[in-house]
Amino acid sequence: MGARFSWSDVLLTSLGAGVLLFLVALSLLAMVRFPYAEAVRLWQAGEEVWGAYPRLAPPEWTNWFRKWDWPSTLVRRGRVQGGASSETDEDVLVLSLDYPYRVLPQDVQVDVVGGASARPVLVRLVWQRVDGRQFVLEERVLAGRLRYRASQDLDLGTRPLARLFAASRADAPPVPGRYALLVQVVHFGRPHQVEARLVLLGRVHGWAGTDHLRRDLTLPLLWGAPVALTFGLLAAVGTTLSGMVLAAVGAWWGGWVDQVLQRLTEMNMVLPVLPVLMMIGVLYSRQLEVMLVAVILLNLFGYPVKTYRAAFLQLKRAAYVEAARAYGASDGRIVFRYLIPRLLPTLLPALVTSVPSFVFLEASLAVLGLGDPRLPTWGKVLNDARKHGAFYHGYWHWVLPPVVLLMLTGLGFAALGLVLERRFNPRLGEM
Repeated sequence: MGARFSWSDVLLTSLGAGVLLFLVALSLLAMVRFPYAEAVRLWQAGEEVWGAYPRLAPPEWTNWFRKWDWPSTLVRRGRVQGGASSETDEDVLVLSLDYPYRVLPQDVQVDVVGGASARPVLVRLVWQRVDGRQFVLEERVLAGRLRYRASQDLDLGTRPLARLFAASRADAPPVPGRYALLVQVVHFGRPHQVEARLVLLGRVHGWAGTDHLRRDLTLPLLWGAPVALTFGLLAAVGTTLSGMVLAAVGAWWGGWVDQVLQRLTEMNMVLPVLPVLMMIGVLYSRQLEVMLVAVILLNLFGYPVKTYRAAFLQLKRAAYVEAARAYGASDGRIVFRYLIPRLLPTLLPALVTSVPSFVFLEASLAVLGLGDPRLPTWGKVLNDARKHGAFYHGYWHWVLPPVVLLMLTGLGFAALGLVLERRFNPRLGEM
């Protein structure tokens, strides 16, 4: 079984086991926090879900390294309703908040939704600064839904946020204090119900930040773990086991069976896997299940077939195999009960060390735009970041976390595979 455990083996085992446990915990957290159907829905959702999130915001913990904290997103909600017996023709909803930051928010957004009133009402949005000055942001007849963004308000000039927060210029700090949004509803005595939401979009968000579509990057960073582990493990198990079975069949029966398997293996070894997968993704389907089956089939006659064949040719002449043939064991029984179980211990190191290659393969397809469009994965995050120049624009939170997670996955499985190889290969264990 190899040499005794050395300190390097202990360290590698601890590193590999720690990374594997971390990935399993991340996968469980992903499935608890975002069930599969919910994760797919959120990843494909648009402004109706992510509209109240800031765009391209770094994580909140980056404030630990700044002199002045960047603002987080602040939300205020309220409702006003009345009937035809109202004493006045106007109701006012006040949404106030304290703004203590020395940095302007990313944007000011107001969402107003009308109730099931038979007739529309007039809604006027008024912004009140700390010094008492008021600005009419929007005045419109509400028929369903109204959305206002200060950054798109040309009436506020070229620096709308600085004007709303009493800053002398766009890069100047805002005046801290209490600000308010007055939602004036002119209903003319009609039954009405109006709900309003005031959102000050911050410049930092959550533990992972957001992307160009305002999506919380916590979702793909969490769900990338179960997708990577599932794809890598299933592909590794499928290709390794099938290679061992084919090698055992060819070595035992020999003749034309072995010749056919060897020629297929040699043809497959020169076949470029990634371009073939790209063709499948472009011409047929990009679903993860289709890509997984294609990967297993393309690696069915891989180079391990020749490695295992050499070992099975030696085992074929072993004494216990001759004894099994002598008492009348069938060919199938000898192959699956005597030959393959003999080499199963050597299968484990090869299986573990091959997992990262399939994880990177799935990420590579996603980076090239051929990942499953339904699933939030590490590769999809890198693909979006690449297309929008995240690295060159300084959006490091969009690039580094998925890269680090991919590197950790490869490092953990490589460490475990090296230790297992040393244990099951005595010559390597002496190095």
